[in-house]
Amino acid sequence: MDVNVRTPDPREHVNEEPRNDLGDLMNGFFGMTTFMAVVFFGMVIIKFLISE
Repeated sequence: MDVNVRTPDPREHVNEEPRNDLGDLMNGFFGMTTFMAVVFFGMVIIKFLISE
């Protein structure tokens, strides 16, 4: 009993998009660092304003 089944070869990578992994990592790292710095200085300013 032969079954005619067409299975795609997983080694073909037909849907793979070219990515820049190092660029993505650095964007995420510096973006999060910038966000945390803004939050930190915002909290320092708020604490300074409240303590007066």
